[in-house]
Amino acid sequence: MKDFKFNFVSEIMNGLMKILGIIPARFASTRFPGKPLADIGGKPMIQLVYEQAKQAKSLAEVLVATDDERIEKAVNIFKGKAVMTSSEHKSGTDRCFEVLQKIKEDYDVVINIQGDEPFIHPEQIDKAASCFNSKEVQIATLALEIKKTEELTNPNIPKVIVDKKQFAIYFSRTAIPYQREKNYSDWLTNHTYYKHIGIYAYRTDVLEKLAHLKPSSLELAEMLEQLRWIENGYKIKVEFTTHESISVDVPEDLAKLPKC
Repeated sequence: MKDFKFNFVSEIMNGLMKILGIIPARFASTRFPGKPLADIGGKPMIQLVYEQAKQAKSLAEVLVATDDERIEKAVNIFKGKAVMTSSEHKSGTDRCFEVLQKIKEDYDVVINIQGDEPFIHPEQIDKAASCFNSKEVQIATLALEIKKTEELTNPNIPKVIVDKKQFAIYFSRTAIPYQREKNYSDWLTNHTYYKHIGIYAYRTDVLEKLAHLKPSSLELAEMLEQLRWIENGYKIKVEFTTHESISVDVPEDLAKLPKC
């Protein structure tokens, strides 16, 4: 694994692949307004995400994409780089595409890094990037094995199933596959389930096409954007991680975070 990672990072450093990390961060949030500026150990959350992303060896640059001057100001204070984007975007994918248009620089891949995961591990970003060693990969994301029944039954934790080449077959808020002849409490003993880790990586030409897709029926049913891509024939490569994803959805989640 170490040799594989070294070879991949060497390719990036030799200029064979140029990857941009973008952290979408909007101020408005129904459940947690101003979330990117929430104080965590004396720093705004967006700064922690930015600092973690900057440690990823695969990224040539990291930018914060925001629609609010307060977030832009906070990023400037910690000497990060921010790009102002429209407040009309419905998803981080759309915001990433606007950034790509505005900066007018050539990148091979864009990685959409969640702005509410202050402890994202740099290796997770590098894992997503490593998927593009294969030219057939259009989009990439991560998954983590589910170990607890409460995660399996939690509709706020999307699950993913993959084929033998590790391309996503489907994402769902319910546990998939359904084990018809097993008790629910035994499902984890009889089958390996994976939860989706919400980091997305796209080839830049594919990102442009995704930004012009209309919401699909599967997406609207599950409220999962990635189903729009699958329904339109795009393939999503899934790489597995061993690092837990810790996200902040509501103010109460701040008390559950590890100490900085």
